Amino acid sequence: MDRLTTFLQQRMEAVNGRVSSPLRSKRLTVVLGRWLGIAFTVCFLTGLFSHLLQDPPAWMLLLTRPAWLYVATQGIHVTTGIASIPLLAAKLWSVYPELLRWPPLKSVVHAFERASIALFVAASLVEVTIGLLNTFQWYPWPFSFKDVHYWLAWVIIGSLALHIAVKMPLILAHWSRRSDAAAIAANTEGSVPDSTTVPAAVKRGTGHGWSRRGFLAALTAGTGVVVLTTAGQSFAWLSGLNLFAPRRMDTGPQGVPINRTAAQAGVADAALAPDWVLTVSSGSVQRTFTLAQLAAMPQYSYGLPIACVEGWSQGAQWRGVRIRDLMATVGAPSGAELQISSMEKGGVYGRSFMPAAYSQDEQTLLALELNGEPLDLDHGYPARIIAPGRPGVLQTKWVHKVEVI
Repeated sequence: MDRLTTFLQQRMEAVNGRVSSPLRSKRLTVVLGRWLGIAFTVCFLTGLFSHLLQDPPAWMLLLTRPAWLYVATQGIHVTTGIASIPLLAAKLWSVYPELLRWPPLKSVVHAFERASIALFVAASLVEVTIGLLNTFQWYPWPFSFKDVHYWLAWVIIGSLALHIAVKMPLILAHWSRRSDAAAIAANTEGSVPDSTTVPAAVKRGTGHGWSRRGFLAALTAGTGVVVLTTAGQSFAWLSGLNLFAPRRMDTGPQGVPINRTAAQAGVADAALAPDWVLTVSSGSVQRTFTLAQLAAMPQYSYGLPIACVEGWSQGAQWRGVRIRDLMATVGAPSGAELQISSMEKGGVYGRSFMPAAYSQDEQTLLALELNGEPLDLDHGYPARIIAPGRPGVLQTKWVHKVEVI
């Protein structure tokens, strides 16, 4: 056993020596951790907001203004998620030699610390991977993306908080240049203290290559390029730089992108049927409206964005009947919540629930037109929902029933 232990220790120290770099230091790790922590926290909070909007609890205050609120929060969510990929890679690079320390487990507390880090790293890698694939609407897994993405976010933020608590003394010691210098002076006699296996040339500072400042500058530039060349799918003022995001503005039928076509939803025949009617009901009161009857009602036009959970958004001009006017035709109370049903069968979003904050907003429409023309079939012809500040998955297309619940 002793021979095996000695062999493993020698091998790990040899590997550690080969991968050591003068760029690595506790100060660098703290700086990278600070940036990654900010990105993860912003991504978590904006993602939590999106998740709650899709299934709002009773206590949640639902805001319909500004109408671009969800465009901003979901755009920031996807952008910070993309930015976290190079930051996470750099952070892992800065600390992975620690996995080669001997002995691998020093105590029960050390084992617990390593287990929490392993959980954080594994959850983070899965989270950013499935999140990136979601922007491309590619789901090569059998589980629910929405549920797994949501609960992994809690695992990450919880393990991150635990990691910060455990490492707080080290973080404080290397938080700033001044504290970093004081920590070095207190623990060493001026040599680089970060690794006991750093080659002698590195310890003497005679190695060549990048400086830590150059490394951070390159990482900042690389992260900025990744963000600037993808965020244009969310923010119109960056659309001219959008080179790599899966969606582009002003594309698709009527100049607006789509996620799901009528053919994919299996509603083309029903949507184009000449006997289509909209049913509106409240308790025992029920009315039906043909498309011509809806078009004869007072029409309102608003410029509203549609923003999807994948991160893309697009502003457009919508025209149609106010939802609150339709509710009035069946005597529905002003504070009522609605269930909107699509002709789509079996889809996750074939039905949506509309709280009173949206149903009573003057800009919430049963839209019949988009950008001055009747709705394209893939945009929800003959009628769809458009409301300010809601996720695109709740802007139900191919509507055929509105019920007070």
